[in-house]
Amino acid sequence: MTSHILKGKAIKYGDDVNTDVIIPARYCTSFRAEELALHCMEDLDPDFLRKRRPGDLIVADSNFGCGSSRENAPLAIKGAGISCVIAKSFARIFYRNSINIGLPILESPEAAEAIAEGHDVEVDLGAGRIRDLTTGASFSAHPFPEGIQAIMAAGGMVGFVRARLAADTTA
Repeated sequence: MTSHILKGKAIKYGDDVNTDVIIPARYCTSFRAEELALHCMEDLDPDFLRKRRPGDLIVADSNFGCGSSRENAPLAIKGAGISCVIAKSFARIFYRNSINIGLPILESPEAAEAIAEGHDVEVDLGAGRIRDLTTGASFSAHPFPEGIQAIMAAGGMVGFVRARLAADTTA
């Protein structure tokens, strides 16, 4: 798969950011990303919506996305315009839900430790390379296997399946 480059500013969080603070349960009556985005991170970071810009990245410590299995959490992040989440580690269900909805995520303990709030960051998803453009430091993460990269390129599992079904009917 061709490399896909993302650039944005880092918004930094600590350990154990759970799905209840990513998108509080009181707003989980919708699966529309643009509606969920209006409340993304509001209980953890009331300034999140004001400071984030389309393309920015979340950088977090360990166990990002712990808690419930709701897909609303990565959907809210994606809807808020966040291009990628980099963390030391992810809760497994959040990791899989992010793939399902097409939210790029990368595990890189070194990058998560070194990148600070407001740093300019560049990510090469295909190669698994992360650069802190503010400091010049480079880090690596394990890129997704080719099959998962195809799911991500299709915008998530629904887009991937639709494309596969369409290809099957034209063959």
